[in-house]
Amino acid sequence: MTDGAQSEEPRDADREGRPRSTAVVVGGGLAGITAALSLADAGVQVTLLEGRPRLGGLAFSFQRGDLTVDNGQHVYLRCCTAYRWFLDRVDATALAPLQDRLDVPVLDAGGRPGRRLGRLRRDALPVPLHLGRSLATYTHLSLAERAKVGRAALALKALDLDDPALDERDFGGWLAAHGQSARAVEALWDLVGVATLNAVAGDASLALAAMVFKTGLLSEPGAADIGWARVPLGELHDRQARKALDSAGVRTVLRARATSVSRTGNGSWRVEVPGETLDADAVVLAVPQRETHDLLPEGALDEPGRLLEIGTAPILNVHVVYDRKVLGKPFFAALGTPVQWVFDRTEASGLRDGQYLALSQSAARSEIDAPVNVLRERYLPELERLLPGARGAEVKDFFVTRERTATFAPTPGVGRLRPGARTKAPGLYLAGAWTATGWPATMESAVRSGIGAADAALAALGRPREHLFRFEEAA
Repeated sequence: MTDGAQSEEPRDADREGRPRSTAVVVGGGLAGITAALSLADAGVQVTLLEGRPRLGGLAFSFQRGDLTVDNGQHVYLRCCTAYRWFLDRVDATALAPLQDRLDVPVLDAGGRPGRRLGRLRRDALPVPLHLGRSLATYTHLSLAERAKVGRAALALKALDLDDPALDERDFGGWLAAHGQSARAVEALWDLVGVATLNAVAGDASLALAAMVFKTGLLSEPGAADIGWARVPLGELHDRQARKALDSAGVRTVLRARATSVSRTGNGSWRVEVPGETLDADAVVLAVPQRETHDLLPEGALDEPGRLLEIGTAPILNVHVVYDRKVLGKPFFAALGTPVQWVFDRTEASGLRDGQYLALSQSAARSEIDAPVNVLRERYLPELERLLPGARGAEVKDFFVTRERTATFAPTPGVGRLRPGARTKAPGLYLAGAWTATGWPATMESAVRSGIGAADAALAALGRPREHLFRFEEAA
């Protein structure tokens, strides 16, 4: 691993004495790390370039005094098989365990006494019975609303994810057509959908929403069990990832932002970074869509302008440190309040006294640029409404982190804009959660894209692919 530029080294030879294939991966987020590991595991000589001084993309940690802070709360589900493979590949599975069984406390800030707490949890029964008891006793919906939710879930399960027409419709309109009240959308569909899609139902593609709910809640009983890091994200996506890359023989270059990608006269590829020129047989661009657009050579995509049509959506994270413990659960979701999801990050951050809560606010376009003092005045009273223990607690620290382009916007029609791994330029491949994985912009999508790009590159290079993680392709 190196932080600076160096001259190109001669190629190594493989076990048969042939020059090893070479590849450059541009971008050190989850997609790029995955692509680099998958290529190196096939014997390819890989250089991974990352413009930042760390790996991990938008799932990272930083220091704030004695605290180690994640830029935002990231979770995954048991159905995220590619991300689970990634954790195993970087020897971090034990650092981000899954729940034994889905259990989400849901607090209604405006609920009647004794009925403020509801739960979404599963039983050890086959689909869809695994959620039957939870839905039947979910206090935040009326009996009639619960019955209509059940019918809508069965209709959702019957949708064909291969139907391209689903991508042109919005999820909110579909829910309304299937009898879902505004309360049902808030208390159930958006509770899950906003966190996974980073959009409210009315702004989300029906295809992506259907994929989320069918895969997470209606495929296997344990598919929606939740996992999250019990350590800072930097431990997983930077430190553990760097160890795995080093062991695989990948040369990792930090603070190295690619400035151009072009073909050479002999058909190979040339990547320019300040102070260095890299030649390679294959290049994987694992950077955001706008950066990809700027690096693409002419003719690589039929309509490169489509990349610029893929919108972005922000996520706001509110961080509060109290002088005492105010929350007895590891996390909860909230209704009747601007607060969405709240996680206890005390132990992971290294805080010794008090409690540190992180609020993850998705689809936060209206708040992403709000001043810190405005957000403080908005969210501290809301936490006091939700958590009685917070009413007498001293706030030791309050700060926010903002990801203005956290994900691609999952709007209706976005599916036709998302490119696949292969381009029209032989040897050039694309990766990133925004590419055509069939998933919304999640860590799972990023890892799947990296595997897909590596698979395409190895096929073209004639390198072994049997080692690649195989997942069921999303529609």
